[in-house]
Amino acid sequence: MGKLELLQTLTGHVGRVWSAAWHPTGTMFASCGEDKTVRVWVQADGGDRYTAQAVLTDGQSRTIRDVAWSYCGHYLASASFDTTVAIWDRKSGEFECNATLEGHDNEVKSVTWSRSGSLLATCSRDKSVWIWEIHHAPDQEDEYECVAVLNGHTQDVKKVCWHPHDDLLASASYDNTIRLYKQDPVDNEWEMLEPLESHTSTVWSIVFDATGQRLASCSEDKTVKLWQRYGPDNTLGIPCPEQSAVWKCVCTLSGYHTRSVYDIDWCKRTGLLATACGDDMLRVFREASDSDPNEPTFELVASVEAHTQDVNKVVWHPHTPGVLLTTSDDGEIKLWQFSEAD
Repeated sequence: MGKLELLQTLTGHVGRVWSAAWHPTGTMFASCGEDKTVRVWVQADGGDRYTAQAVLTDGQSRTIRDVAWSYCGHYLASASFDTTVAIWDRKSGEFECNATLEGHDNEVKSVTWSRSGSLLATCSRDKSVWIWEIHHAPDQEDEYECVAVLNGHTQDVKKVCWHPHDDLLASASYDNTIRLYKQDPVDNEWEMLEPLESHTSTVWSIVFDATGQRLASCSEDKTVKLWQRYGPDNTLGIPCPEQSAVWKCVCTLSGYHTRSVYDIDWCKRTGLLATACGDDMLRVFREASDSDPNEPTFELVASVEAHTQDVNKVVWHPHTPGVLLTTSDDGEIKLWQFSEAD
């Protein structure tokens, strides 16, 4: 077993803190919440403690549900219940809202940048997933063009997540399913793949591992599920129609969480999984050393009562192994250090 040590508690938001995202450098992160603000926190004097640098208040008029940094680190996107996505940049040294993306008919729940930096995806309570193409022009404002509106889900879409290497998008929904989308190389149209079905209630969040060969999902049904990608050349004989890769559920973690599992993150450096739960707990799982890649087994290695109310978000530091942060309905952000037992 390992242990989770509290490093720092950050306050400032009023009401629920819905989400947070590390800057690619790991020297700062952004958070957002019920108070309609985005807050940017920076590493103080090169140490491991963080302090508030900026409060972004004039971008959106309702609860801000999600934030995401672009991989280049120059842009921050925030998704709001006011149906918009705001794009912030620091061209002048200060954060400025240089674009507002409109089009969704209802609350925007999640926003995510592609690895290439040329695509942005959003999803909404209006049951749709939108893909935006970003056009950069020297000495001019960037332009964001909606290139696809995908209506595969039958209910509220909670989360969108890009593949770490390819322009492959995943979404999770209140309709209990996960959907994947890719661009057709012939006509460039975005197409929906077969839904991933195994959860029995709302799928709250999804995340790819570092290789992009696995996807983890968490749900209202109190479980975590692991999905494995199989290509046409797989040795197990799994059928791949039209020579396209398929995803199969290869592991279910059940019995660990006592309420809804709201978020999950897969550490790209260590392979550890962390979950944020409605029972106020933060949990860390590790793949067993004797795990079969096609039938993996994971073990709970640490857990802690992280907050006094629902834990909404968990995210690993992009560079420092074992460091992660959580956000909660209790209005707090907490930084943690996971370490292996002595």
